[in-house]
Order: sequence, then C-alpha cells, then structure tokens
Amino acid sequence: MSEETRPGHPDRGEDRGEEAVSEVLSALADPTRRRILDALAAHGRASATVLAAELPVSRQAIVKHLAVLSRAGLVTARREGREARYTVLTERLGVTARWMDRTASDWDARLAAIKRLAEHPAAGQGADTGSGSGDSSPG
Repeated sequence: MSEETRPGHPDRGEDRGEEAVSEVLSALADPTRRRILDALAAHGRASATVLAAELPVSRQAIVKHLAVLSRAGLVTARREGREARYTVLTERLGVTARWMDRTASDWDARLAAIKRLAEHPAAGQGADTGSGSGDSSPG
C-alpha cells in the first residue's frame, strides 16, 4: 500500500471527513442509539445505569450502544468512581449536518434545473433550435 493511499495519511482529510459522516450515519441508523443520544443531551452527562433506568433497554445493551456511539465520535466517557459518565460530542454531528446541508443544496439545484427544463424545454436547447441555417423564414 502506498503512502498516499494508506488510511490515516495526512493528505486524506476529505476521506476522513467522509468516513466520519459514514460512521455517524451508521451509528444513528439505530433508533435506540438515537434515543440514548437524546437522553444524554438532556442530562448533560449520565452513566449507563441512569440511561438504562430511562430506556426500555438493559444496562448491558446500553453499554454496547454507547461503545458504537463512542467509536463514531459521538460520545465520550469519563471515569467517576466505579462508573463511567458519558457526554455528547458535537463535532462529528456538526460535520454530518454540514454534509447533509451541502447534499440538500446540491439536490435543490439539480431539481430546480430539471423544473426549468420541464417548464421551458426550448430554454435548454440554447441558440440552435434545429432549423439549420438560423433563418426563420420557410424553406
């Protein structure tokens, strides 16, 4: 594997951004993880035990979901005594939101262009209307 294609290479910033978006979307695809993230956001920080008391999921399942959220860069854990307290990290959510905004804008522009073409088909043909010489008088 070359230096340029090796994961983690400094010139791969765009790829890492795309990878971060993919990890976030994958982590948030599960409704339980979204509920956990919402509960954490409401609490500011909480342990798996506190989250399990609020959600219809076992503590062990909460811990597994938190691990996925942590790998995606959406939460971080800090030891306090015997328990870990989790907090939401917003940076990757921001990166993902900006990607979604750009994607939505791109699609809006494409759909607007399609709409213009559908409403005014001659406008998409430019100056050449197919008459040959450009003379509008009958042949």
